[in-house]
Amino acid sequence: MRTLTVSLMAAAAFLAFGTTSHAYEGGAVADGGTISGTVSFDGAAPAPEKLAVTKDKKVCGEEKISPGLLVGADGGLANVVVRLTNITKGKAMEAPASNPVFDQKGCEYQPHVLLFPAGSTIDILNSDGILHNVHTTSEANKAFNQAQPKFKKKLQKTIEQPEMGIKVVCDAHGWMNAWWISQDHPYYALSDAKGAFSMGDVPAGDYEIEFWHETLGKHMDKVSVTAGGTATLTVKMAKK
Repeated sequence: MRTLTVSLMAAAAFLAFGTTSHAYEGGAVADGGTISGTVSFDGAAPAPEKLAVTKDKKVCGEEKISPGLLVGADGGLANVVVRLTNITKGKAMEAPASNPVFDQKGCEYQPHVLLFPAGSTIDILNSDGILHNVHTTSEANKAFNQAQPKFKKKLQKTIEQPEMGIKVVCDAHGWMNAWWISQDHPYYALSDAKGAFSMGDVPAGDYEIEFWHETLGKHMDKVSVTAGGTATLTVKMAKK
């Protein structure tokens, strides 16, 4: 097992990221390997940040917990985007079986971080029955700012270009925010509530791997994958 310890300066939530600039070639992968591991918070977990609810309390409740830094009981760090940045050939980049879903429920965006292939059409739902708003900040893709009243249960937006860090906010409810991540190859993953991640069918080779968290920043490292093998990474991320 290989262990990486990453100490990162706290960063502003909005970061400009690079995307892979090469052309990706998809096809069959024979005897591919796996990259898996966990990401945890280095140090004592901070108390969850509470956010005041200032309107629509009958639907939204009295307060929310900020999704910007979610640390589990064992220190697992949720919502870390893990991706290979220099892979040029591997398994086919397939369209999703159904459109990725981005819901507004309980006056929160669900999921908080949405990963999908570039070219996907996102189904934006309003499950709350009140006025919401979807406002994106984007560079590679066209940004939009659109109200979604209670009678309009679904909007659809197509994100054509790969882009890291499309920030989404609701101008009607200032505590609501989320991130969209669109990619031009299939080798990406999101850490779960326990900080675990995995990506399979990786061709044997040496790769650059990026870990990104909206609050803790990003870290580049290297990983070697052997045919049919598993490369296991244990990553710790910290604020200073």
